[in-house]
Amino acid sequence: MKFHKEGIPSLIITIIVVAIINSLTCYFFCAYPIVLWLGYLLSAFLLITILQFFRSPNRGIIINDNHIIAPADGKVVVIEEVTETEYFKDKRLQISIFMSPINVHINRYPISGIVKYSKYHPGLFLVAWHPKSSTDNERTTIVVEHKNGQAVLFRQIAGALARRIVNYAKEGDIAVQGNEFGFIKFGSRVDLLLPLNVKVKVNLEQKVRGRETIIATFE
Repeated sequence: MKFHKEGIPSLIITIIVVAIINSLTCYFFCAYPIVLWLGYLLSAFLLITILQFFRSPNRGIIINDNHIIAPADGKVVVIEEVTETEYFKDKRLQISIFMSPINVHINRYPISGIVKYSKYHPGLFLVAWHPKSSTDNERTTIVVEHKNGQAVLFRQIAGALARRIVNYAKEGDIAVQGNEFGFIKFGSRVDLLLPLNVKVKVNLEQKVRGRETIIATFE
């Protein structure tokens, strides 16, 4: 298990806070063992929380050009046909994955291809399951065109807690299925906008794992 590079600033801040908590606890309450242990427990909780949130587990993948894989860990909360208005401006199949604070928050390319579009949108911080979070929240939109000529759009969407979206994708980049394209800090969701003719392989409320779960297949 590795620690993701996006967590280094948070880890440094946490270590400083933990050191301050322990120093103050020892200075003012050294004669009160219960208070000392409460301070130590709080410090351990903070440190473990940051370590688990920014964990980067090793996961294998067999690249399959027919598969559209999960771009993130989490739970499938939306499977529906929608009108996509930013890039395709037509009907698409939306599949949304909600990421809780305990999920791995690395985002991965669902398919291989060429990055045709990558754009950041400032916005609100509605809860990630709100119906308007896809269009009103802070978000990034990325489109990758597959070698079969079909394209997949996916969005990183900030939530009430997630105030930091990291997007590595740039127009013209070569996307490799399963490789990282970004990171969302402290819970949110990722939307996939797929061609209508794909065959869906997941169900509502199903838990998925980034880089492993097959979301759909091209027809």
